[in-house]
Amino acid sequence: MWRLLYESAARAEEVLALDTGELDLRNRRAKVRRKGGAIDVVVWRTATARLLPRLLAGRRVGPVFLTERRARLALPPADLDPDSGWARLSYRRAAECFEQATVGLPGGPWTLHQLRHSALTHTAEEGANTSTLLAYSGHTSVASLARYARVSPEALARWQEGRDPAARRR
Repeated sequence: MWRLLYESAARAEEVLALDTGELDLRNRRAKVRRKGGAIDVVVWRTATARLLPRLLAGRRVGPVFLTERRARLALPPADLDPDSGWARLSYRRAAECFEQATVGLPGGPWTLHQLRHSALTHTAEEGANTSTLLAYSGHTSVASLARYARVSPEALARWQEGRDPAARRR
């Protein structure tokens, strides 16, 4: 899940709501319901493409991300894996697991939101334009995107160097 979150820059809630039928594994994309209810598509890279089939292990129905135990409370059938009875992974539990896994890392523990922030910042530093960042993040406003995509001075210097006509003539 963490790899998918980073590679798609999707909100954790959008990814946790995914069902197996919404995945297009061949084309590395899935339909998600964005904040505000709009239907959109998220895309991912090779690492996620390799991990998802292993995670699904042949499952064709039910939630993509599951807890590792049966639901204690009665849940809607859509939030259960029909074969195992395991429940859809909650945001709270996903956040707990991610924070525990990042305790020893520099700047850790991290939050799921920081993972999204990092994905957007790294994409901006790689030179993505504003339209691409808006589509990638699912934001509808440049103002709301600005707080997430903060380019470092080093990345800005690399970008400026690549645009310098004198450097291109060398």
